[in-house]
Amino acid sequence: MATLEGCRCRGASGRSNNTSILYSILKSDSLAAAEEQQQQQQQQQQPRQQQPRTLQQLLHKTTSTSSTIAGPPASLQELRQQQQQQQACSCGSTRRRGILRSPQVTCKAASAVLVKTLRFVKNVPCFRELPEDDQLMLIRSGWAPLLVLGLAQDRVDFETTETVEPSMLQRILTGLPDRQSEPVLAGQSRGAAPGVSIADIEAIKAFLKKCWSVDISTKEYAYLKGAVLFNPDVEGLRCLHYIQSLRREAHQALNEHVRLIHSEDTTRFAKLLIALSMLRTISPLVVAQLFFRPVIGSVNIEDVLMEMFYGK
Repeated sequence: MATLEGCRCRGASGRSNNTSILYSILKSDSLAAAEEQQQQQQQQQQPRQQQPRTLQQLLHKTTSTSSTIAGPPASLQELRQQQQQQQACSCGSTRRRGILRSPQVTCKAASAVLVKTLRFVKNVPCFRELPEDDQLMLIRSGWAPLLVLGLAQDRVDFETTETVEPSMLQRILTGLPDRQSEPVLAGQSRGAAPGVSIADIEAIKAFLKKCWSVDISTKEYAYLKGAVLFNPDVEGLRCLHYIQSLRREAHQALNEHVRLIHSEDTTRFAKLLIALSMLRTISPLVVAQLFFRPVIGSVNIEDVLMEMFYGK
């Protein structure tokens, strides 16, 4: 059983067995579903102008506050440097990039999954007991893999179309502007081509197909979300040992569930772990640019996340 020893998390004393990772995650998943159903009923009853805020409705406030931020969080800077190094390769394959074929449809579906994902996180008692600094770091670390996991659970598929970045010679001959002189959007390095790498898109699609081929159940998705959310590899966590124990419990709960429900399939737990390893290779920057840039434009996705989660 995970304990809160060694950190000053809220609710450290007098914790009952009901706050174990098994109870917390499954309760969160059921609460999120109940809240979603209640919210849909309220939307049908309320006038249009009084409906709950959506991702797009948060942009006006987020845009006005994002200009005061000195720069992107350090957690994303390393990811951008890695992508810049990958894009620096002169081979033609690195210029193969893709964009959504139906951005309005796909971005709307991804936005709905993001709202459900943050609602799920909010309802996990073990998460709410953590210090706010740890909560922020875990959200920044986990929102993208949790979102992609939610896309798999809701069976959100998408199609892309390839766009090839013109070479410098092509730009000169056709009179296209140098990309170094074009405005830089939040989360995008100067000189970056539109869309995301075809290889990154294929990685997301491969993960979705893996989940669908395994036919993951609702409970298994809940335990996988717990394993993703409680990430002890994030630097600077105050309750590191507690978060480590929560991830360990999530894995144990998943394993016990698989052995109980799928006793005849001795490889199922290994397949789920492989899916998790595939998920960890997907870059948050790629997820933000592919699924949310058509919606939020130059606004930093993490500003939107904080607005949605804390309502500040």
